[in-house]
Amino acid sequence: MEQIKQVIQGWKFRQFDEGDWLDATVPGTVHTDLRAQGLIEDPFYGTNERDLQWVDKKDWEYQAVISVDHKLLEQDRIELVFHGLDTYADVYLNEQKILTTDNMFRTYRKDIKEYLTEGNHGLRIHFKSPINTDLPKLAALGYGLPAANDDSEMGGLGDQKISVFARKAPYHYGWDWGPRFVTSGIWKDIELVAWSKINIDDFYLNQHNVSQEKAELVAELEVESVSNWSGKLEVSTEAIVWEKNVELVPGKNKVKLDLSIDQPKLWWSRGLGDPNQYTFVAKLINDAQPIAEETVTTGLRSVRLVRDQDQAGHSFYFELNGVPVFAKGANHIPNDSFITEVTEERYRYEIESAVAANMNMLRIWGGGVYESDTFYRLCDEHGILVWQDFMFACSMYPGDQVFLDNVKQEAIDNVKRLRHHPSIVLWCGNNEIDMAWAHFNEHAGWGWKNDYDQATREKIWSDYKKIFHDILADVTEQYAPNEPYWPSSPMASLTDDINQHASKVTGSGDVHYWEVWHGKKPFEDYKTNVGRFMSEYGFQSFPELRTVNTFAKKSDYAIESEVMLHHQKNGAGNQLIRTYMENYLPEPKDFPAFLYMSQVLQAEGIRQAIESHRQQMPYCMGTLYWQINDCWPVASWSSIDYYGRWKALHYFAKASFKDEALIFDQAEEQLNVFVVSDKLEAKQAQLKLTVQSLSGEELSEEVIEIEVKPNQSTQVASFKLSDLIKDYQREEIILTGQLLIGEELVDQQKHYFVHTKDLKLERTQIEIKQLKEVGQFEISTNQFAKSIWLDTEEAGYFCDNYFDLLPGETKVVQFIPRNKEINDSMTIDAKSMADMI
Repeated sequence: MEQIKQVIQGWKFRQFDEGDWLDATVPGTVHTDLRAQGLIEDPFYGTNERDLQWVDKKDWEYQAVISVDHKLLEQDRIELVFHGLDTYADVYLNEQKILTTDNMFRTYRKDIKEYLTEGNHGLRIHFKSPINTDLPKLAALGYGLPAANDDSEMGGLGDQKISVFARKAPYHYGWDWGPRFVTSGIWKDIELVAWSKINIDDFYLNQHNVSQEKAELVAELEVESVSNWSGKLEVSTEAIVWEKNVELVPGKNKVKLDLSIDQPKLWWSRGLGDPNQYTFVAKLINDAQPIAEETVTTGLRSVRLVRDQDQAGHSFYFELNGVPVFAKGANHIPNDSFITEVTEERYRYEIESAVAANMNMLRIWGGGVYESDTFYRLCDEHGILVWQDFMFACSMYPGDQVFLDNVKQEAIDNVKRLRHHPSIVLWCGNNEIDMAWAHFNEHAGWGWKNDYDQATREKIWSDYKKIFHDILADVTEQYAPNEPYWPSSPMASLTDDINQHASKVTGSGDVHYWEVWHGKKPFEDYKTNVGRFMSEYGFQSFPELRTVNTFAKKSDYAIESEVMLHHQKNGAGNQLIRTYMENYLPEPKDFPAFLYMSQVLQAEGIRQAIESHRQQMPYCMGTLYWQINDCWPVASWSSIDYYGRWKALHYFAKASFKDEALIFDQAEEQLNVFVVSDKLEAKQAQLKLTVQSLSGEELSEEVIEIEVKPNQSTQVASFKLSDLIKDYQREEIILTGQLLIGEELVDQQKHYFVHTKDLKLERTQIEIKQLKEVGQFEISTNQFAKSIWLDTEEAGYFCDNYFDLLPGETKVVQFIPRNKEINDSMTIDAKSMADMI
């Protein structure tokens, strides 16, 4: 019955047809293997990226030995399964070509039984240069296609942008937060899989109708049989068993079995309930003996993308098990330029950091990779919803039949691999292409279409529609009917006219709002530009000094130094940070202070955005900032840097994403107070408002009885500023709001009546007292301290950081170690903003 599975190991590599064979790590890439052999310098250090662009112009080859014994040869089928070859490869068995590949994202299978005898067999893979392979395609097309982030200049190609021709990770060619390393290699395992009689190729639980009362499912199996076969299909979970008699014919068979579960334990996203899962086992049985078996773990849930018409346009939100969900989270990019470097621990740390920050959604952005099974499994386990882009971003693509067929098979492979994950609630065609091309609006978009005559425009748009309106829509409908499909993000609606493009903030669809940052608009514009679902927006900061020291020397400590500019892939980025900082924060005294201040700036700006989006719930039902993570150490929009260090933004997001939160909205001479709740039941609460001087003196206090309404934002109070702060100087006072439900302090927020740069900040003495529990500290100060940064050499994060304290106030913080064990002798340091100016 059992399959024989063997991962091919013992790999060696070399430049094609040159030099000695060297030890290789598989899964891996040429770049990481060269680095391990000491043949190239650290790609991330200094400006080394520039010196490594030769790697993608060469061919490379890998070889290993497959040992075959008589037991293996007795099997009816012996396949090599290539889970991920990057990208253009010829595969040889005993120097006989058996396979050619051209898509990093596809799974390739080859039956090799006819080639095998007992003994050792040589397996060699020749990886062709993706650059040399694709340059002729550009010449043959006769015109270039837009590819906004293809750093062809760094790659020595001038303006020849060829990334669009390769079905490999777009970010390999560079992005405005990432380097250009166009990799080759075996990036996922190669397995030898052998079996006899019958084999279950795929097992899928189609969730036809799921409610709290009943789950009606269909077990759908794809079964390959060597000959005619009759027996019984048995599917079971948690002591429930369903069965039916089946007849199989030689070749591929599709078998279905209806399942029903009463009062199922539903899968819920974080904050709404437990992410319950079931493990289903399918067996094909003959004469009471299992002949083939497959297992799948999934969560039972219903999901709907709700786009109802209303006065403003069309809603855009996710309904999980009949409950509208306000999506809180961020966009995810690959965790490394060399994706095989990402361990399970790194994935776990990212997902647990998202949970710790009260997130319930991550968007897998379309310029990276379809993530590893580990990533989705962790999202399943922690109740993190996943918005899944297909891997297309910021480019137009060719439309020849070979390319289209390749895309279709890529989509089928990945949808079938991932569709059992309950966390995936949306399949999205691409990132920003509909908006960038803006076919129906001559005056919108990124100017791409202006470079082409009318006939070429129509051809490029027609090719676009074939991929994103036809192929991907059809594949998801056929293979993942339980989740919705959305052609492009952002998009207003699929109307095939001018109303389709999300060129500006409207009352329909999802929005990428970049007028703050790229458009240089002030943070305050976040308040007046709120759409139905804010799927991208962001602001940059630098990583902290410890991270900068991994790629720079002290002589590079200036934001305009060659190395710091190299680790800033957004051309005007450093100057933009400086300009915004001048508007909102005091001037930093030196380079380390500038790094710190950039993080506070980013955090304060994005907090305004998050609060504006949540404040307008249920009109707005999602806020996903750009971005949670980095693929190398760099100045970027991330809230967690490459090494896992939480920036100020991640702490601010944790506070702003609380399931029940207090929001202050100051506009002109009015202060409005909102309470937002993602919970499903109404609650009676107290709102306590205290005005104090920065010296800690209480000036006034008011307690208001309020109702916290479920799953919405509610304005609970409104004040004229003159009534609230009277004659006090605005730069010398603070308003503290406390939201109490029963005895529990659910949320506490501090509000200032002026920008941070206008506050009176003086040097403070911050006292750190270590408490009995390891990793727990009490923080206090002798006078007002803004944005207290707790720093430690230990890997992990604090339960709170970058917080403000008044004299007489204390805060107890707990350190959460990354490796789950706290160093008994750990120490922390504390600085406030006054130390940085």
